[in-house]
Amino acid sequence: MSGRNSSELAEFLRTCRSRVSPEELGLDASARRRVPGLRREELAQLAGVSVDYYTRLEQGRSRSASAEVLDALASALRLDEAERQHLMDLARPEPAARKRRARPQRVDPATLRLVEMLDEVYSPAFVLGRRLDVLAHNRLAGALITEFRALPAPRRNQARFVFFDPHARELYQDWEAVAADTVAMLRLDAGRYPDDPQLSELVGELSIHSPEFRRWWSDHKVHRRTTGSKGYHHPVVGELTVQYQALHPAGDPDQILFVYTTEPGSASETSMRLLANWNSSERRANSLQRR
Repeated sequence: MSGRNSSELAEFLRTCRSRVSPEELGLDASARRRVPGLRREELAQLAGVSVDYYTRLEQGRSRSASAEVLDALASALRLDEAERQHLMDLARPEPAARKRRARPQRVDPATLRLVEMLDEVYSPAFVLGRRLDVLAHNRLAGALITEFRALPAPRRNQARFVFFDPHARELYQDWEAVAADTVAMLRLDAGRYPDDPQLSELVGELSIHSPEFRRWWSDHKVHRRTTGSKGYHHPVVGELTVQYQALHPAGDPDQILFVYTTEPGSASETSMRLLANWNSSERRANSLQRR
């Protein structure tokens, strides 16, 4: 385990331990505690390991941890699936020669066709890659969120949009929830790719310029999007709510295809159709101006 991963593992364990209430696990919480959450000895006992071993692990002094120990710690800390995977990623031993060039991020042509076809059924769709880079989106996603294709390549990134574009704070009905989830998704990526220089640069840039990002990054929370809903306050069509599904096209764990839908017969469905019509009108007008 590299020094960097060892310290990240230690921080993650400490923050997870602080979030578990002793009462939840039937432990005596009457004694005064200097910090919130479980004591090291309590977690070690629950996980079936020695206090000394756990202490060395949390202090970054242990060079390895078996899958069985990590699984026991995850269960004792009541980690969800994403948090459990993050724990395993952080504890994964680093190969001696891990410096390898990252694969170029390319979207499969079949996925691109699917994304474009979803315009026909009024479904915004987009593909995120590593570091939350926006790799592709259809016309309706551009109209709903922002036209990433018009931006310079380095700025086609969901995290940069959420934290740096003033439009984002007005667009999302609950900007703080969206921003916190964005940080948690980046945390999950950082566990899988601890030596990604572009990710380190992105995290550094966000940390320097956004106090909110710094606060949420220090929480060490991780999140994997699957399904859910999101509210928008769009400057053209007003309030609307979408349901989303997050899929891995072609089984690629580095890419996530997000598909948005609206409730049939709802006001949000009407707003989405209005947005599609408005976008088509704007595109026609721009095309005529260029002639």
